[in-house]
Amino acid sequence: MLGFPPVQQGREGPKPKPMRNLSPQELKPLLDQGQVQLLDVRQPEELEIAHIEGALHIPLNELPTRLGELDQARTVVALCHHGVRSEMAGRLLERNGFAHVAHLSGGIDAWSQDIDPAIPRY
Repeated sequence: MLGFPPVQQGREGPKPKPMRNLSPQELKPLLDQGQVQLLDVRQPEELEIAHIEGALHIPLNELPTRLGELDQARTVVALCHHGVRSEMAGRLLERNGFAHVAHLSGGIDAWSQDIDPAIPRY
């Protein structure tokens, strides 16, 4: 797993750990090595414009009812257009027992700029 900080215990119970924000440069080798499950939470019409090969597509509004499609034993990295919806998806996953969650900072737009300029920007 990625280097996630341990859950801290306090009088109120476990404190949530900060979700890891991955830059495109940090995510690329993890994807290349198959170390993470990539979750694309954008809408279908956005996916038609641009996508990262191999990502599992579950729109954010469908995620609560489709959690079973994700592997809780793996690190799940959510992505969207710029990073707002993917952070929301990550928080939802954490609330539902996923221990290893991250999101792509800057979303697919940053990925296109920094890693794969063949992916269209919109």
